[in-house]
Amino acid sequence: MTVVLSGGGVAVALLIVWCNLRPWLKGGRDPKALLPYASGAGIGSLSTICVGGALGWGASGIAGLFSSAGSKGVSGATGTSAPAALPAGRMGTLTEWGALVTVIYLGAVILMFKASGKQDKRRIIGGAISFAILGFLPGVAALLQWWPELINAAGDKLRDLANKGGDAL
Repeated sequence: MTVVLSGGGVAVALLIVWCNLRPWLKGGRDPKALLPYASGAGIGSLSTICVGGALGWGASGIAGLFSSAGSKGVSGATGTSAPAALPAGRMGTLTEWGALVTVIYLGAVILMFKASGKQDKRRIIGGAISFAILGFLPGVAALLQWWPELINAAGDKLRDLANKGGDAL
């Protein structure tokens, strides 16, 4: 999977993050208010390690599209080009059972999206887009190494539950 990531794309992603965090910081800082954005960010970041699948293809496409548009926006606004190609990193890999948990998580996010109001739908999409871009940055990928490990551990528990029944808990 070839990922084209530029400084303009990162700028767009950071702007989306700011647009979602600012109302929360100015408001009551209720953790539940971050749930729509965080659920989208979770699936967006997991998409960056789904190499060869539809989620990985989508994350790569989002990163490329927003990098291109962001670079043009930076160039048009400032007259100077945005930083060109940035290196891409990965958080880790998914096990077979971790992939199954990822699909279950995707289904939960889709159900949440369908049940949400207009503003929360935007937040879910914003989270998915911003972390489909930021998840490819080596520094962010290093900070989020725990995320695929957690998904894989949940997959291991699911496998144990499927194989051993109630004794696995």
